[in-house]
Amino acid sequence: MPSPSPAAGREWLLQLASRGPVRVQEAASSPATVAETIAHLGEGPLCWGVEVGREMARTIIAEIPAFGGGEGPFQMLRKGTESSALRAMLLLAYPDLGLQPITEEALEGDREFVRRGITLDTVLRGIRFGHAGMAQAFLSACEAHVGTDRVADEMKSVSEELFRYIDGFADAMVVEFLAERDRWITSAAAARAEAVSRILDGEDVDVPATSELLGYDLSRRHLALVAWADAGNLTTDLERAAQAQLRASGAAAVLVVPVGGSVLWAWGAVAGEQPSDPVPEPADPRIRTAHGLPGCGPAGFRQSHVQAVRAHRLARLAGPRAARSTGYADVSVLAMLTEDLDTAREFVARELGPLAAPTEQADALRETLLRYLDQERSVTAVAADMHVARGTVVYRVRRAEELLGRDVGTRRLELHTALLLAQRLGAAVLPQGG
Repeated sequence: MPSPSPAAGREWLLQLASRGPVRVQEAASSPATVAETIAHLGEGPLCWGVEVGREMARTIIAEIPAFGGGEGPFQMLRKGTESSALRAMLLLAYPDLGLQPITEEALEGDREFVRRGITLDTVLRGIRFGHAGMAQAFLSACEAHVGTDRVADEMKSVSEELFRYIDGFADAMVVEFLAERDRWITSAAAARAEAVSRILDGEDVDVPATSELLGYDLSRRHLALVAWADAGNLTTDLERAAQAQLRASGAAAVLVVPVGGSVLWAWGAVAGEQPSDPVPEPADPRIRTAHGLPGCGPAGFRQSHVQAVRAHRLARLAGPRAARSTGYADVSVLAMLTEDLDTAREFVARELGPLAAPTEQADALRETLLRYLDQERSVTAVAADMHVARGTVVYRVRRAEELLGRDVGTRRLELHTALLLAQRLGAAVLPQGG
């Protein structure tokens, strides 16, 4: 049966289309929400809503970084903003459908905000920013598609209806947030998370009592791990990966603490005083991990976690360049050097000059020069290592020196450090211009 026509005067909503290339498959909303929107409005308006929802999520994170933290949190937020833009469009076009202003996707995000420790005031601020972006998009579209004889009245009507919509949306978000917070506060998971938080904050804790609460012996030697995924809610998969990696490293017991749907903290109780067994890469290609060094007791529990978090940060900065399992022992120097990322960028630009250009040619010169310094300036060793001719190595080193404006033996420590930063972190420390 064909869909009924939109409310009188709202036919312009059927003309909406995304400004950029957006496909139906890119929608973050549930299949039911997507199907409902297409059935009543068509694919063009759906793609318009997908684009608007994505921009709303980006704006909210830019204004309120607490909602960010990687691709997983972004996609969770986008599900809420996109589905809300689609729902608002349906309510404007078909006010008699009896739809609620809130979507299940938005409520799912609301529940995750509670588990991530985002406050209600912050959620309400996010709603205000989202509403501002949504209203601007609808009013601009209205101005573009409605005739001049009635555009002013239509824009006024749309603005008023969107205010009523966002009031109902905000009310439903508050109710769900408070209900989820009550559930969370009374849950065992919250009690464990609170105990872990106290340890990580450096508070003195009753070790036997806290160990009993956690089901994990705090007096042992601990290896901390951070597991994360760049897309989707993979809490169960993250837990499985963390368990497997820590067990493979010799852990006799494991404690896991989810941090939202896309990040998980974990600790394994490992034996002995020697370094633990190597931590393998996760079997699931969607998941990446970072780990600290083993430490004893509550202080070691905290220190290993801090190291794992620093390794996690380095891996996120490195992006595709990072290994799927990053150990703090391998990146501790880089972690110290990038505590102030702006200073690290300035250092790389100053030491490398034109050699810091973000181009494939400059990247090849930097890689060759770094290996040249690593191999104590042995052209033969570098050629064998890179599987290139000796003449190629000689040319690249000379060309690099021309760009540097000095011999590679001058300020060698600084040069070696800048090259290492560029190799491991790439765009995170290189200038963005060509």
